[in-house]
Amino acid sequence: MRCLFFFTIIFTSVLPTSLLAQEKKPRQKLPNILWITSEDHGPHLGCYGDKFARTPNLDKLAKRSMLYRRAWSNAPVCAPARTTIISGLYPPSTGSEHMRSMTRLPANMHMFPHYLRLLGYYCTNKVKEDYNLEKTGKVWDMSSMKAHYKNRATGQPFFAVFNSTRSHESQIRNLKVKLVGDPTKVRIPAYHPDTPEVREDWTRYYDTITLADADAGEVLRELEALGLLEDTIIIFFADHGSGMPRNKRMPLNSGLHVPMIVHFPDAWKHLAPPDYQAGGQSDRLVSFVDLAPTMLSLAGMQPPDWMQGRAFAGKHIGKANEYLHGFRGRMDERYDLQRSLTDGRYVYLRNYMPTLPAGQHLEYQFQTKTTQVWKKLFDAGKLNEAQSQFWKSPRAAEELYDLQNDPDEVQSLVLDPFYKGKLQTYRTALHDHTLAIRDVGFLPEDEIHRRSVDSTPYQHGHDEKKYPLERILHAVHTATFPLAQDRVVLRDYLKDNDPAVRYWAAMGLLNRGESSLEVAKKQLQTAMQDESASVRVVAAEVLATYGDKEDAAASLKVLLAHADAKKNSLYVSMAALNVLDLLSAKLRPFAVEIRALPTEANDATHRGAMGVGRLLTSIKAKLAT
Repeated sequence: MRCLFFFTIIFTSVLPTSLLAQEKKPRQKLPNILWITSEDHGPHLGCYGDKFARTPNLDKLAKRSMLYRRAWSNAPVCAPARTTIISGLYPPSTGSEHMRSMTRLPANMHMFPHYLRLLGYYCTNKVKEDYNLEKTGKVWDMSSMKAHYKNRATGQPFFAVFNSTRSHESQIRNLKVKLVGDPTKVRIPAYHPDTPEVREDWTRYYDTITLADADAGEVLRELEALGLLEDTIIIFFADHGSGMPRNKRMPLNSGLHVPMIVHFPDAWKHLAPPDYQAGGQSDRLVSFVDLAPTMLSLAGMQPPDWMQGRAFAGKHIGKANEYLHGFRGRMDERYDLQRSLTDGRYVYLRNYMPTLPAGQHLEYQFQTKTTQVWKKLFDAGKLNEAQSQFWKSPRAAEELYDLQNDPDEVQSLVLDPFYKGKLQTYRTALHDHTLAIRDVGFLPEDEIHRRSVDSTPYQHGHDEKKYPLERILHAVHTATFPLAQDRVVLRDYLKDNDPAVRYWAAMGLLNRGESSLEVAKKQLQTAMQDESASVRVVAAEVLATYGDKEDAAASLKVLLAHADAKKNSLYVSMAALNVLDLLSAKLRPFAVEIRALPTEANDATHRGAMGVGRLLTSIKAKLAT
């Protein structure tokens, strides 16, 4: 017995202190959850098979974890993507799809860390939020550069987010940092011209991912040093696709495809997805809207019925997604409206504002050298068809891409009769999804806010009497699939009692060009006095674009009146300024009025207010040439 006693002392003395601590401490009832996130990059990692990538830390994590091959961010830019994550709702259902907008959730709905905190979690975020939804109540225990799980109470489970900003779009143009990768070896996608500037930007993009990988490695080493690996579920992802132009801000696979790596320690593998294998890969379709319900499921809580995502791990795993859905609304100062979906093989894209090019002039995007040289070559007629698509207008109402045979998404299959049945399947899937989430994005941005003054956009959208979505969608489809005989239908829609239907009637007439005035000129003139400012702006755009001198003069005066950001809502003034920017060739007689327009909105502190100044700068620059 004495020998056994001394053997026990000798054996335990050679065990690492961290293992002894784990043996002595009681097992937590709930797992720790650690998120490591980075910004503005797709799955350009070594563990995803990218041979140009240098990502040793994430590659090492992937070897003992599982990566998702088909993960989407839902939105191709940070604020709406992060809004999706924090709410478990598609932003088009909450009116929060527009970049740096701000709406509210109904009182009974909360951002998901709220529920984790109720379950006993210590919730921290270091540090980016950037939500398009107001925070109500206490969401985080700490959300700052000092936020850390080490500040929790003894034995308390944690949910902690560590975000790296070093791969953000802005760092691609940080010329103070020396290139590490070899620009001659980087792959240039088919939609970009192969120039020294583009090669440098793509190389610098990869360099920034290496820096984000280093940040991830630091977080992982700290977790291990603290002896917390065996009690912590780890999830890594980027906040949307690549920050390069035509990736970021475009709801194609190139803008939505993100890396996602999940790690379950042995103690918590009973919460892992059924297909979980260390070092494995999953083809399950997952997206950001699934993250909130998954976190609650990992904590043992049944996700609320109102959450629109599906848990892919934990006690309450949901049915696998048949499709992933993407969206785009206003990006900074420029309006657009797109919806997309994928089944993992094909990507279907729906353009609801086809008169606009994909490559509208966003001031922030044009700071990247690739954007500048790309547009210059397009204007000079030196690009091939694949490289020109981004800048051309009008666009097709629909696009369809085969990711297996066309990973760069440059060969649309819409006109191929072989895909007729598949197109109809995707149209139906998008229609059903639009109705299921009650997408309020078919309201002009001003209408979203105007209609929900006494409630929320979500509540308004879920009231069929207030938001007749089926009828609005019929007007939308009539407006965006141009048929000459539909001009009369659209003219009659201008009399509808819902402003959204009237708005899309005017948009449809704009899409049909000059011929619209043959059947609807008087109705459009009347619409310039519509009770909805959004309808007035589009009606004026049709007449200013296609009407005679008298029509143009009258409609430009209407647009100038609505462009005044001190007398109109921010959203109305930005809509009018976007139209004036398109019509700048006709604005010389109004140069004095243009220069007198205020560059700040009434709500100058609004996150989207910078759009007014950017648009006026663009208009004035065109007038000066």
